[in-house]
Amino acid sequence: MLKLIHTTALTGAIILTAGAALAEYPEKPIEVIVGFSAGGGTDVMARTAAPFIEKYLGDGASLVVKNVPGASGQIGVTEVAEAEPDGYTIGTFNLPGMMARTIDREAGYDRDSFTYLANVVNDPNVIVTAKGSGFDTIDKLIAAAKKDPGAVTVGMSSLGGDDHFALIKLEGLTDAEFTIVPFKGSAPARTALMGGHVAMGILNISEVASFQDELNVLGVATEERSDFAPDIPTFKEQGIDLVNGSMRGFVAPAGLPDDVSAKLDDAFEQMAGDPEFLAAMKATANPVEIVTGDEFKQLTSELYDLANGVWQETPWN
Repeated sequence: MLKLIHTTALTGAIILTAGAALAEYPEKPIEVIVGFSAGGGTDVMARTAAPFIEKYLGDGASLVVKNVPGASGQIGVTEVAEAEPDGYTIGTFNLPGMMARTIDREAGYDRDSFTYLANVVNDPNVIVTAKGSGFDTIDKLIAAAKKDPGAVTVGMSSLGGDDHFALIKLEGLTDAEFTIVPFKGSAPARTALMGGHVAMGILNISEVASFQDELNVLGVATEERSDFAPDIPTFKEQGIDLVNGSMRGFVAPAGLPDDVSAKLDDAFEQMAGDPEFLAAMKATANPVEIVTGDEFKQLTSELYDLANGVWQETPWN
């Protein structure tokens, strides 16, 4: 009798263990690490997408956004790279900035440190000035920077990111010289600009769409006019061949189990076609461009090559 009880108890324990192992992902909240301050373009993208990721993961999935700003996004994305690859830590991923961090410093991660889930946004750069600054056209701004090289200060979210690359391109195209003032994200850069602490800002269209009463948007760095700012001319229209922007998406640590990765990939692919998601992104002026899995990883490698090329010619620190 004792032997039977022992065997039955052991069998029950095995069944419970197997049941736990086969439990459906996700069983608990998923932490989403954003490497920039609340209110910036990356944070807005993450918080807008989160309810739709939850929707398509199903099973009562819950995403909790955690802001970890600092070091141009490096602190947050390193935390993602070093997390347990179990699907319960994912993070935002910015291009070209996250690859630039592996070039200008010992980053603690590289392009092989992640499972690539999905790029979600391709957000073009804009150049903005404060109302009342006197710089209400790009020509006036360039003229001032040429007349007094370095006197025009530029607020931006970080060095080695899309904002910085846009400025490098602008200087090369116009022979103007500016002084960079980097911040820990686009939101504080925008606040400094509106407070008169910097003369101009290079941000992204999603980051200024709700602030056009307080800011002059001097141009959009796209081939054609943006649907989110149809009245704002491109720089090309104004004689400056400037095209540049920021890509924002989501990654997980490398080594994510195939079944977890597949479920997350499926959630992003379903989200991409959700009219409510597209409307929500449009409301925040976030231009959607979904690229998933291996294609996202390939895009990352291509933008690493771009950032490395810029570093070789004009290192930024």
